[in-house]
Amino acid sequence: MPDFGRYTTVAVEAAMEGAKILKKYFHEGFDVRYKREKDPVTIADEESEKAIKDVIAKNFPNHEILAEEAYAKNPKDYHDYKGYLWMVDPLDGTVNFKHRVPIFAISIALTYSGEPIVGVIYAPLLNELFIAEKGKGTYFNDQLVKVSDISDLQYSLLVTGFPYDFKQNPDIHIRYFKELHLRSEAIRRLGAAALDLAYVACGRFEAFWEAKNSPWDTAAGALMVFESGGKVTDYSGNPYSPFNLTLIASNGLVHDQLVEVLKGGI
Repeated sequence: MPDFGRYTTVAVEAAMEGAKILKKYFHEGFDVRYKREKDPVTIADEESEKAIKDVIAKNFPNHEILAEEAYAKNPKDYHDYKGYLWMVDPLDGTVNFKHRVPIFAISIALTYSGEPIVGVIYAPLLNELFIAEKGKGTYFNDQLVKVSDISDLQYSLLVTGFPYDFKQNPDIHIRYFKELHLRSEAIRRLGAAALDLAYVACGRFEAFWEAKNSPWDTAAGALMVFESGGKVTDYSGNPYSPFNLTLIASNGLVHDQLVEVLKGGI
């Protein structure tokens, strides 16, 4: 494992501090409220975010932080931001967490001028730690990982998610799901986009697609897919940005086959 720099070291420290809080509430219980339909938030989300932000701010007081529960900050305001910007999801997979399903994670990315340069994803109940740093590869629990070598969609295991406003336009999402289910070996829906991306990076899935993710959902995982030899674009095949409306992440070998189905957006 390479000697990662200070940014990565701090990101891992922050993730571990957030994880202590998530594990505590997972076992002890918590109240739930809803930001909008199908979008719960808990005290675990909020306290994990505070712990993560405190670690980052202590070490890098001049860096900006864009985090899911910090309602005062609009992601659109950072679309053209040129400095160091941390993107933090303190609990990706809150619905799973709420129902005591252990498939959830903390996702922390550092971007510079909109490009992810550090990514850390930690699933505390699974004890799975993914780390990526630009130019140094992707590591899963200290082991260098690569995307899979499957090149045919019919033998591929895919993963996806549905946006929170699914009810407003369900037909297009169901159409994509049906078409890709018919063309692939199978599809899974884990409920945590950060882990979906990490699992593409380590070869468990051949590809992930989803619309209307937030920047903090994808920035760390997208870097991991890039660094493990994969490809990340929008539905039309345009280059990845944390602010894209749509996302396809794959091992690269089946990417064009997904674009063929998904191009045109939502």
